[in-house]
Amino acid sequence: MAMWRAESGLPRPKRLEPADDTTPADTAFRHISEGAVLVWRGDFQNARQLMLALGRRLDKKSRRKAPAAAADFPQAFHLYRQAQAQRARLLASVLIELDEQWHCALRRAPDWSAACVQAWGRPQIEGGARGVLVPLRDLLGVVGAYEWRKKGVEIAALKGARIHAHYGVFSPVRGEYLDLVAHAAIPATGLEQAWDIGTGTGVLAAVLLKRGVKSVLASDMSERALACADENLQHLGLAAKVQLQRADLFPEGRCGLIVCNPPWLPGKAASLLDQAIYDEDSRMLRGFLQGLAAHLLPGGEGWLIISDLAEHLKLRKRDELLGWIEAAGLKVLGREDIRPHHGKVQDREDPLHAARAAEVTSLWRLAAA
Repeated sequence: MAMWRAESGLPRPKRLEPADDTTPADTAFRHISEGAVLVWRGDFQNARQLMLALGRRLDKKSRRKAPAAAADFPQAFHLYRQAQAQRARLLASVLIELDEQWHCALRRAPDWSAACVQAWGRPQIEGGARGVLVPLRDLLGVVGAYEWRKKGVEIAALKGARIHAHYGVFSPVRGEYLDLVAHAAIPATGLEQAWDIGTGTGVLAAVLLKRGVKSVLASDMSERALACADENLQHLGLAAKVQLQRADLFPEGRCGLIVCNPPWLPGKAASLLDQAIYDEDSRMLRGFLQGLAAHLLPGGEGWLIISDLAEHLKLRKRDELLGWIEAAGLKVLGREDIRPHHGKVQDREDPLHAARAAEVTSLWRLAAA
């Protein structure tokens, strides 16, 4: 019996069926649609082809539905998330068995053990298990993250330097929010030190240092994120100017500039990367606002970087955000806006196109009232 590992946290499947090179894609699709999970025993590259075939069948079904109009939100968004979750579950129904070194014994299987170790560490085989069953989708995600980590993302606000995201840490692929931080006027009280709340890859800490802030205290709850930020700051030659600290939002003390880029959408995260997108019950956003005034030095500013996509999806109202700001004893000094320029803005087949086309990302300059 092999151990079970799934990034989504799904329980070990109860109905396992063998599949190999002789299994037609239509048969596999029917079986997983009925709740079966397939353990692949054939050629590894054919397993990847099966995944592509299953994805095409799922995409064909989803394309039958027209993109939602603005009047259809938020129901259309909830249906979109349900469809995405179902798609992820079905595509996770093709399993690959790996040994205690993350090696795969299937024909034409690449040696991706280094990528697995980087993402998951060494496998912990217990109870006499002979290996580990993992969804092929998870394995491909690990390899994709491994390659992206090596390549990195070029950051214009860092004059073309690259940021390398670790597995499970959100990559700064949307550069518009970095442009806001790169050009906003830094208050005099923030030049000595700034705080970067929820640092992730450490990219905002790096941008602030490049702008002349002398030191940054960067906090995060995720050990993965802190290790990622440390590596990036070392690579950029900035590590000596940054103190990394594991903290739930604020460290102790006060600061003249406190920057936070919380997840932009209220909702429950379904994966590690989802945690950078979805903020259940707006916990991080509201926590940042509620604690900000008590941690600002006189004359200091808090920079809240957030998109209004949630408002266009009708998941949150602008009046709610303004009410939270006022209730926290804060006032708005100003706001800098920028429109996103990622590919989905132009994708009219995207079910959320109406909301994405209207989206604006903002840097709110806040101070104690």
